[in-house]
Amino acid sequence: MLSMALAALFWIALHVLIAGPFRSALVARLGERGFRGAFSLLSAAGLVWLIFAYRRADFVPLWGPLPGALAIAGVLVLIAFVLLVFSIAPRNPTLAGADLLVTGELSATGIFRITRHPGLCAFALWAAAHLYANGDIASVLLFGAILLTALNGMPSIDRKRQRSMGARWEAFDARTSRLPFAAILAGRNELRLGELSLWRVALGVLLFFVALYLHGVLGVSPLAG
Repeated sequence: MLSMALAALFWIALHVLIAGPFRSALVARLGERGFRGAFSLLSAAGLVWLIFAYRRADFVPLWGPLPGALAIAGVLVLIAFVLLVFSIAPRNPTLAGADLLVTGELSATGIFRITRHPGLCAFALWAAAHLYANGDIASVLLFGAILLTALNGMPSIDRKRQRSMGARWEAFDARTSRLPFAAILAGRNELRLGELSLWRVALGVLLFFVALYLHGVLGVSPLAG
């Protein structure tokens, strides 16, 4: 369990501290590309560490089965996969490196009417679903670490894009929201389902069922029991 705890702390420190208050100093020493390269490698290493530590951790329960755990987790993960597919788009200004690649006015249409952070919302929903369905210490460390960094990443990215994109980001920020549907409910945008590509929805659903199958292959099927 020590390895699991250290892996979770490493992941949180990397994404909250290194990508946060320590970023400027490290960029000054390594350069922007050097920092991004090093950060990507460390993130990959941290993810591998989390996975292996989780697989080897002892099962120490904290709470019993929660009401409707499988159904609720299933719905949340399905939505997460759909959001993830929508987030992988060349015009997404919240993707890593988008501040260097996305040019022109930022369009607050499509999925961005719902949330300007579809990718991080996807990871947050995925982690929250697994936290709800798993009440053991290792799961709290793994999914809690990912949930924390996903939620922290939203304001962190907003601050970075504000600095790098200036007025373009301010206009985009004014018409969008971190919390899904918040901008629509506040009257700053409107829901237009016709702008959401059906093929992306279908791909997200397909990936969800592929993930279910892979869970079974790994012997951790959420449909068991």
